[in-house]
Formats: sequence, structure tokens, C-alpha cells
Amino acid sequence: MWKSGARTSSSSPAGPRRVNAWVEAARPKTLVAAVAAVLVGTAAADLFLWDRFALTLVVAVALQVAVNFANDLSDAARGVDTLRRGPRRAVSSGLISEGSMKVGIVSAFGVACAAGLVLVFQVGPELAVLGGASIIAALAYSGGPRPYASEGLGEIFVFVFFGLVATAGSAYVQEEQVSIVALAAAVPVGLLASAILVVNNLRDIDSDAAAGKRTLAVRVGGRATRGLYRKLVLGAFALLPVVAGASMSIGPLVAFVTLPLGLRALRLGDDALARTARLELVFAILLAAGLGLVT
Repeated sequence: MWKSGARTSSSSPAGPRRVNAWVEAARPKTLVAAVAAVLVGTAAADLFLWDRFALTLVVAVALQVAVNFANDLSDAARGVDTLRRGPRRAVSSGLISEGSMKVGIVSAFGVACAAGLVLVFQVGPELAVLGGASIIAALAYSGGPRPYASEGLGEIFVFVFFGLVATAGSAYVQEEQVSIVALAAAVPVGLLASAILVVNNLRDIDSDAAAGKRTLAVRVGGRATRGLYRKLVLGAFALLPVVAGASMSIGPLVAFVTLPLGLRALRLGDDALARTARLELVFAILLAAGLGLVT
């Protein structure tokens, strides 16, 4: 049952502080997953069209923002945020009302659909199918009677949609086909995107368990979650030779430069989420640069 919006509306600040609340609710650190996939996927293509790149980036980021907004609203309704250790959530803390957040969710999806529609006209109707599936998956992530973020399936969603689909889809938008290089590069990108969610859920394991949110971290426990996180991070590096082999170039191996960042992230300190996000962004930039040498 949704909480009453009266308290949150009356206590919501106005002006710059309210703008900051929306930025905070968008969770900028997690947006790296969307940006990384578009960078790598675009670099894996043989063509580069600026307008399509910009539109793809808008779609990916807007979908990620919509997911974050929806998760903020859903967690507030389920009382998940009452014991949170991480950053405050906008709705549960009263910074943004429930009604306003619903408008924000619709607006974010609207931006994604508008940019996506332009790509559909430029590339083909198959993108409409892909976009529709992405929106449905985003809505089901934290909404509905059984959101799969609460069923231990969030990491799979992130790997598929912010790894495989976003990366390979970005390559397809450019050259209207998906190469082995794009598919190979999509896997390490997806692993690091999933690592961001894993470390986020590890931080929230106690509050999620108390509220009945059965994330994968809650289901398997802290020790196994730490092990999974390490496997995801190290797995991304282990797959770089595979990407290099697919591209028949040593260019992608330049991403090994980020290994020290990865090793620091494995310490899983209080800033683990920020370190993981930074790792994926720099990893993606270097991997994209290496792939650009091929194309």
C-alpha cells in the first residue's frame, strides 16, 4: 500500500535543494552502467554516427534514471529505507512526494521513448521491440506484485540489459548488425555493471532483510555476496583476452591498466560503490579506446 503523500509534499524543499533531491534520486554513481555500455558498444562498431550515439546515450541513461526513480518509490512503499546505511532515498526521506516521483518516472521513460523513436525511424522497427522489452523489464525490476529485484534476480537483469543488450544494441544502432566483437565486449561490461548492484545490495543487506526485500545478497548472505563481487570484477579482466581475440587486436588489453583500481575496489570498504562505479567507467573508456584502434 502506498504511503500518504501529504507529509512528503509539505516537507519537500523548493528551489536548488529540490533540484539536488532529483539528482540524488537519480543516483549518478549507478548511471555509469548505462554510459559504459554505450561507449563500448559504439566503439565495437565499424561505423560511427554522432547523432545515433547521442540518442543511444540518452535512451540508456533515461532508462537507468527511470529504474532508479521507480526503485526509490517502491522501497519507500515497502518500508525498505527505514534502516538504510547508504544514501538517503528521496521519497522515504520526504524530499520528493510520491506523486511527484511518479511523474518523474513517467518523464524519464518519456525521454527514453522519444529518443528511441527517432532511432527507430533511423534504424528500423526492430529497435522498437528491443526498447519495449527494456521498458517492461525496467518496470518489473522494482514494480508489480513480485518485483524481481526483490526475488534475487536483479543482477541477472543488470547483466542482460545494461551489459549484453545495451552494449550489443549500441553497436547495432551504429552499423545495423551485431558483431562477435560487440558480443564479446558486452560480457565484461555486464559483469562490472552487475558488480555495482552486488556491492550496493551488500551494503543494504541488513535493511533489505528487515523489510522483507529478498535480494540475492539477502538470500546467499554477506560472505557469498563478497565472493560473487570479487568474481565479477576479476572476471571482467579475465575476459579481456577474449575480446582481444575476437577483435584480432591487442587494443582491448589496454583496459588492464585499470587493474589497480579493481584491486582497490576488492577491499570492499565504505566507498566500495563509488570505487566500483569509477572502475567501470575508466575500464569502459579504455576498452572503447582499444576497440577504436581496431575499427
